[in-house]
Amino acid sequence: MKKTTKMMTAILLSVGLLAGCGSTSNNSGGTNTGEGSSNEKVTLNVWGMGEEAKTLPKISEEFTKENPNITVKVQSLPWAQGHEKMLTAVASKKGPDVIQMGTSWIPEFGEAGALADLTPYLEQYPELNPDNFYPGAVESAKFGDKYVGSPWYVETRVLYYRTDLLEEAGFDAAPTTWDELSTVADKLAARGEGKYGISIDPKEQSLGFMFSRQNGAQWFTEDGKPNFSDPKFVEAVEYINNFYQNGSAPKDLGLDIIPAFKEGILPMFISGPWMIKLIKDQAPEIDGKWAMAVLPKKENNISLLGGSNLSIFEHSKNKDAAAKYIAFMSKPETQIKWMEYTSSLPATTAAWENDLLKNDPNYKVIGEQLNAAQPMPVIPEWSPISESYVKHFEVIYRNNADVKKELESFNNDANKLLK
Repeated sequence: MKKTTKMMTAILLSVGLLAGCGSTSNNSGGTNTGEGSSNEKVTLNVWGMGEEAKTLPKISEEFTKENPNITVKVQSLPWAQGHEKMLTAVASKKGPDVIQMGTSWIPEFGEAGALADLTPYLEQYPELNPDNFYPGAVESAKFGDKYVGSPWYVETRVLYYRTDLLEEAGFDAAPTTWDELSTVADKLAARGEGKYGISIDPKEQSLGFMFSRQNGAQWFTEDGKPNFSDPKFVEAVEYINNFYQNGSAPKDLGLDIIPAFKEGILPMFISGPWMIKLIKDQAPEIDGKWAMAVLPKKENNISLLGGSNLSIFEHSKNKDAAAKYIAFMSKPETQIKWMEYTSSLPATTAAWENDLLKNDPNYKVIGEQLNAAQPMPVIPEWSPISESYVKHFEVIYRNNADVKKELESFNNDANKLLK
């Protein structure tokens, strides 16, 4: 999500007279009321985002077999175009029935009133019950007191490491604490010129917040004011900055992570589950020489939770059929099939009992980390706040600036953004 609420409002006003995009009202053909009549023909328009959405028609066919009165039309959109089209749909009140929502979109479109509350459908469709999903995924699907999305797939951050290189450095297991992570990174960086201990992407907006959570920092005061100059936040950023200043982590390597990981230049890094396939495909030479672990802990080892939710467009005329579709997509067996098609990981906890996930050592790590994973705050201002943090952190790690003073400046910026 790249736009603040004020920017969004301006765009909505500018496009408010546009005739819709992908409307699912009666104007788009068919009866399309779909509110509970089992014999009525309904056409559901579904907007999916990214490459994986191109597979949605395939799995939607399974839904249609069970519900022959419901025709599903899928429109696959790039993430960037999806955001703009959704803005237009909100303005015109004509859009999809079901929309794939990135977790960072929920605050923006939730505040705009674009997403229907799923709470009234929980009894009719028990697959939507929040108890079925990882708690962090449920948190990402709420806006205020409304449950505006059903968790669809999830991702989190874990530690990737070269088992062989750690063993050579005298470590027979991944680091489990902050102190151990620093020690291992220092030892690996001491292998020689051009070698480092860990990659910490300074442009990754979530990392500073993730480490501060692990240190027990509270980002906001009880009255809602930003608290990013809190000593525990400062301590976390000082901890991250130390990797750059002592040479354990590169500031500007100019090399993609996969070749650097393969060559042993960067034997540890923090990233998401999509890296599993990339390593296997692009670095088969190190098969059996790398592994994954949950993040090292300080007070805790909370990681970031991301992914996508499925929401119902508030202005849809087919809400009941849309809820039925989302309920189908929330079944453990459906989510496992979706994982087989796209490598997207299930948000439904019961799906993790499937042998495909339970017996795979890499996915076992991710499943464990998901139990200690939380989304970023579900507020419209979070995107510009996190972007501001990246700018201030660049001053810290490039110039070794005073962390406390720089975070006080960041806190002032966050306060202005919240106002």
